[in-house]
Amino acid sequence: MPVIKPRPNQIFELVRGLHLPLVALDKEHLAVIAEVIGEAWQYLVEHQSQTLANGTEAEISTLLVTRLNGLLDEHALWQQLVRSVSRGPEILSFNGAHLEKRPDLAIHLSCRNPSFPLVVECKILDSGTQKGVNTYCDKGLTRFLVGEYAWPAREAFMLAYVRDGSSIVGALSPFFTQSQNKQPPPYAIEQMPDVLGLQNVDGAQSRHGRGFKYLVEPPRNQDPGVISVWHLWMAAA
Repeated sequence: MPVIKPRPNQIFELVRGLHLPLVALDKEHLAVIAEVIGEAWQYLVEHQSQTLANGTEAEISTLLVTRLNGLLDEHALWQQLVRSVSRGPEILSFNGAHLEKRPDLAIHLSCRNPSFPLVVECKILDSGTQKGVNTYCDKGLTRFLVGEYAWPAREAFMLAYVRDGSSIVGALSPFFTQSQNKQPPPYAIEQMPDVLGLQNVDGAQSRHGRGFKYLVEPPRNQDPGVISVWHLWMAAA
């Protein structure tokens, strides 16, 4: 097996001339992005309900990307904020040890270098098939906390395709509360989910510490600080 080792040269070239973490995105812009994702989802509920209820995560995400890109021709504000949306683009981990990490979705913003998209991780929630909030956190959320995804940024999105009626208040918040009893707390929660009041989507924002240090040259700030995670839970069945 190939040896996994940091590649500082890859990171130094990627972030040359930048100060990390990147400047935070405007909360109003993030809210617009969340609302448009909700609009795209409502369209899929009306036109692709069978795939939402029975399809794989990849099938659902592909439909969502297609609709979000289609909205670039229809939605003036979306067009101003976003260049394109892609699925599974290759990105580097925080230290270059992994060159082909693949977040589920990447929203390429008009105000930011294409190398630094707004990263979106997606998970199906379906207790009947044992796809629960633990998987959502352990196989999704933690990727932002250990430097696999969105490590240069201060924000990221988590999408849940909900098939079992779960809600953020009823499932995610209690799960986070229970996790705080573990030592060390696995999700480094600095702010519990705060309801966002979005249309068409169950939305909340939480904040988490991150357990890695930047590779920077010359030596500068190595602390990535906290990351703000926007949780969007959307009924798929």
